[in-house]
Amino acid sequence: MVYENIRNLREDSDKLQIELAKYLNVKQTTYSKYERGAINVPIDVFIKLADYYDVSIDYLVGRTKNKK
Repeated sequence: MVYENIRNLREDSDKLQIELAKYLNVKQTTYSKYERGAINVPIDVFIKLADYYDVSIDYLVGRTKNKK
């Protein structure tokens, strides 16, 4: 669920993985692994993503369906 939310937010915003990777200061391949669930997303990345999309971390990790 976590990884779906991250991917869906990116796609809904018409952003490319490379754009988010640059914002997060990671390689595109690393960001791709976050979306696929191949590696764990560090808490600092969750915080940056929540700020970027203006959603709660609870939403990102699937604890709530409410974005705020």
